[in-house]
Amino acid sequence: MVKTVVGEEIRLQLAEDHLAQSAIPAQVGLVIGKLNSKLDKGFIFDLVPTPANDDGDPPCSIIEPQKPEKKKGASKSRSFADSSLFIDGDWVAEHARQVSRLLLGGVKVVGVYVWAGETVFKQSTLALCQTVKGVADAVPFVENDLDEMLLLHISYSPRRWTCRNCSLSSNITASSLRPCDFKMGRVFNSLQTFRCIYNVYLRLPISRASLSTTKMLNDVLMDGISTLTKELKSAKAIVDGNLVDVTTDKLCTSTNVHEVELLLPPMKDASLEANSQKDVVGILVYSGAVCSYSYLNSKESVSQAVADIKEDIIISLRSRLDMISDEAERQITVSSEDVSETNIEMLKVESVYQITRQPLRKQCILPFPRRVFIPWLAGTFICDYLLPTETFEALKDHFVELLSMEAPEDVSTFVQPENEHPSLAAKSFWDAAAPLYKSLDSAQNESRSREIAKKGDSRKSTAGSFNAAFAGLVLLIAVIFGSLFYAKSSR
Repeated sequence: MVKTVVGEEIRLQLAEDHLAQSAIPAQVGLVIGKLNSKLDKGFIFDLVPTPANDDGDPPCSIIEPQKPEKKKGASKSRSFADSSLFIDGDWVAEHARQVSRLLLGGVKVVGVYVWAGETVFKQSTLALCQTVKGVADAVPFVENDLDEMLLLHISYSPRRWTCRNCSLSSNITASSLRPCDFKMGRVFNSLQTFRCIYNVYLRLPISRASLSTTKMLNDVLMDGISTLTKELKSAKAIVDGNLVDVTTDKLCTSTNVHEVELLLPPMKDASLEANSQKDVVGILVYSGAVCSYSYLNSKESVSQAVADIKEDIIISLRSRLDMISDEAERQITVSSEDVSETNIEMLKVESVYQITRQPLRKQCILPFPRRVFIPWLAGTFICDYLLPTETFEALKDHFVELLSMEAPEDVSTFVQPENEHPSLAAKSFWDAAAPLYKSLDSAQNESRSREIAKKGDSRKSTAGSFNAAFAGLVLLIAVIFGSLFYAKSSR
């Protein structure tokens, strides 16, 4: 459990000054940073306020108590001390889900902050704990071992910062909060940067049964990503040319960007295993390069950076899949505006199955979003995903809305290591699932050709030898007859 939390002094002080100048009575938002259970420490990078909802209402406000009617002999009405916070927990959780897509390996939404008076905060601990629990459920994690998040309180009456650890037990109560030792410092000064480019190649068999059931395209892809997750767990890592050994793991002190290479063990090809299944009708092939960054505190070991990168690769693939699904749903909504209710489900099925329902001998390719990296704080990056039809202008609005940051003016500062869009292709089973058999057939054909060529060369060689012997015999006979004729003439 995290016992000590260090916040980036420059960013948190800037946030406090902004809140004090705004004179708003209450605000809620997200805490961005890292939690390390091995060190029992947390690191806060920045605070991001949750924007107003679609109706323009703030996600957090103060609820004034209703004053009872005065009667003879009745006690005085309740004071302002009984006021509490109203928090739109669902909207804060949705904000956390979308912000999580923009964060890189190791950096996550690690909690919730609230700007409110001390007395109002005390009256709202249960609502705040439930909000933290909702955020934890919305934030993607590869492992289901997240059992704590932070609740940061910025009080303006009196002015002070307090941090609490919120236990994510099944029964959230006020007792779920535990105080943490909170202090401000220079978190960014000690960060180490790690980078990895991992080439993903997934071949997923599509059975005839899956086409006739409710199993959707994203379900098939999610199964493939889950398989990749298990494989990445056992992958060895090379950092700056050196194999990472968990038993002798060391801290990293260099300030350069560290290059990480993942080495996967030999694995079975699911498409070849499916070769024997009679009901397999096609193959989904997902391929592309995934670029990942990870940021490591000076007190964290290199193996932590490798674990963060592995998790980031999986979360990035899931995020792209979610974006494709969201885009498909949006297209369905647009297409079905003028369509009767009866045909909506048919449109949905056709949209989701648009690849798997293609003729088996026809290949169909669906580009996936490409990851783009944008400069953030103190040399770090955040990311976003660019659909093939989108431009950088769409990304600018995204950052302003979700992270309350100024729109980047110069797009040349954007880093695009994934030059080509990762793609999903549908192929026939024999075209994609069993290239081994194709290669065997071609090898056999080539072997036959070589044998035929050898036989032909052998025949040619035999014929050539016979012709040479025959010519020599004729020449010998001619010489003998010539000698006899010469001898008779001389007599």
